[in-house]
Amino acid sequence: SENAGQDFYDVSLVDGFNLPLSLAPQGGGSGNCSSTSCPQNVNAVCPLELAVKGSDGSSVIACKSACLALNQPQYCCTGDFGTPDKCPPTDYSKIFKTQCPQAYSYAYDDKSSTFTCTGRPNYAITFCP
Repeated sequence: SENAGQDFYDVSLVDGFNLPLSLAPQGGGSGNCSSTSCPQNVNAVCPLELAVKGSDGSSVIACKSACLALNQPQYCCTGDFGTPDKCPPTDYSKIFKTQCPQAYSYAYDDKSSTFTCTGRPNYAITFCP
């Protein structure tokens, strides 16, 4: 089977955040099969330049990533910044990582944010855990 039956999964904030989320393998899995989550409300600490406001014009309903909001290579890890050694975490991605340490906070955040499970488990995805 593809990838020797191993699933790779993560909670990603690479494009931004809108609500807390958890992901947990359920039954049939073997190996590490850890749960992962972003239980914090990142919107509450979102920098103004990344904030998406609600129809009332004041409440923050989502927080874009710096890449999506500012479209600069150093935030998107593209062009001259297209390798892990040239694209370290930024102040913006560190805000996401501080709030949600298990979540992918920028393009090269693999080490602490990619999870694996073998054995064809199901996955429970919970919004607003």
